[in-house]
Amino acid sequence: MERSLKNVLVVSFGFLLLFTAYGGLQSLQSSLYSEEGLGVTALSTLYGGVLLSSMFLPPLLIKKFGCKWTIVISMCCYVAFSLGNFYASWYTLIPTSILLGLGAAPLWSAQCTYLTIMGNTQAEKVGKVGRDVVNQYFGIFFLIFQSSGVWGNLISSLVFGQTPTQGSGVLAVLLVAVFLEPIKDAQQKSEGEKELPFWSTLLSTFRLLRDRRLRLLVLLPMYSGFEQAFLAGDYTRSYTTCALGIQFVGYVMICFSATNSLCSMLYGRLSQHTGRIALYALGAVTHLSCIIALLLWKPHPHQLAVFFVFSGLWGVADAVWQTQNNVLYGVLFQKSKEAAFANYRLWEALGFVIAFGYSTFLCVNVKLYVLLGVLSLTMLAYGTVEYLEAKKPARPVATEQTKTADGAETETAM
Repeated sequence: MERSLKNVLVVSFGFLLLFTAYGGLQSLQSSLYSEEGLGVTALSTLYGGVLLSSMFLPPLLIKKFGCKWTIVISMCCYVAFSLGNFYASWYTLIPTSILLGLGAAPLWSAQCTYLTIMGNTQAEKVGKVGRDVVNQYFGIFFLIFQSSGVWGNLISSLVFGQTPTQGSGVLAVLLVAVFLEPIKDAQQKSEGEKELPFWSTLLSTFRLLRDRRLRLLVLLPMYSGFEQAFLAGDYTRSYTTCALGIQFVGYVMICFSATNSLCSMLYGRLSQHTGRIALYALGAVTHLSCIIALLLWKPHPHQLAVFFVFSGLWGVADAVWQTQNNVLYGVLFQKSKEAAFANYRLWEALGFVIAFGYSTFLCVNVKLYVLLGVLSLTMLAYGTVEYLEAKKPARPVATEQTKTADGAETETAM
């Protein structure tokens, strides 16, 4: 097995182990610790920590420790949260929720940066286009990672306990710490990596917003937060639980995770033939169709298959956002990957916070109309970015050697 693929698998299985443990705990917070609102408060502080860390921490930690050790340190924050759940109280859950929130953005930013660098490095080595290899690597990652939803929901549905999953977080840390190889960004290395002042690094997430393309693209991660929050909160509660009962929620989410996982792998391979625009169109049309159908549908217990069709189709579309959004950010902002992925997590977390914030005040139909509006604006903004990229003068590629030498510019033009 080639070294780069081995590293992709190490990261992927590390995240699978970590989120098999964490996913179950997150979904049970409001149910397990309802007394005096402890569970809801824990989730609120968690997302507050995510927003705060997205603004400042990822570029700093990745620059200081590198991608590998940023992932390890951030994973330890998740393990601390799991340990806090062993003796759940205000004094254990709130501090560990804050800690987890602070670790979440650096974890995902480092993972995305690592896969992007690894994909571009491997592409240069074998003479392929960087974006194609990066797409494949993200497809493999999300194939394995999204299956955590299958295993986590199976455990919660069949075992109804959280204890068996606790040790998997520790295994995730050990797996990444021992087997993942550190990686250097070859592009930055060739440019003679400049030492940026502390404050410049700290504020790099915000400085990148001066790029018009990024300002337009903030809606993509925001919509990702909106649509995931709708499925996890509103579809499961207002459709599945109301018509079928709470015992079916886990199985409906398993269907979502399974289709999401398989489609992620498919899109990673398909993108080099179809291009990203076709995949984004597929995701938008699928979610648009689901939203309109949900507005018209009156759920009934006898329509059991329909509940799974909706969650499966939602997974088909969500796989587009998860794979293509990360690749798009990595390709368009190659010289500022850490800040770009920090922005991605910031706006996605904001989408979650807004969606969960209005969840208790609005009825389901209004939420679906909000989702429809945000999706429309998102696709309009994304189309504008593609138009701006298409207007850039294409670099002529006379030989394969020229293509390899000018890889970064060619990939950005796409």
